[in-house]
Amino acid sequence: MITQTLQQKIGESMKAHDETRTSTLRLLLSAFNYEKIEKQHELTDEEELVVIRREAKKRKEAVEMYKNAGSSDRAQKEEDELKILQEYLPPEMGDEELAKLIDEAVAEIKPAGMGDMGKVIGFVKGKAPNADGGKIAQLVRGELG
Repeated sequence: MITQTLQQKIGESMKAHDETRTSTLRLLLSAFNYEKIEKQHELTDEEELVVIRREAKKRKEAVEMYKNAGSSDRAQKEEDELKILQEYLPPEMGDEELAKLIDEAVAEIKPAGMGDMGKVIGFVKGKAPNADGGKIAQLVRGELG
């Protein structure tokens, strides 16, 4: 489980005086605890990955927001946190692999148009749960549009 690893890594980062890593890992551990309280049971590995993905998505959105606002120092801090979180996520699927899955989904579902976009995305997410939903939607839009 990632929780035990996090507690060890927090100690290591504190000894190394790596403030960004320490604060990011503490925030992640806190998010795990909130999720554990909400679910009222110990988190499974998959549930922990969902929490990490959610936190990573928040950082991605914050990076864009800060870049648009012209605050490059805050954007850099969020990017640094995102890199730390991505260390705990499995590698993302490449565009080529996603395109193959989308082609497979289109062949099986035979969508009539953009109205069936959700079905195609659902099919792909079922086969590749670690894939970025936004990237899947963008590729499906390109395929169906």
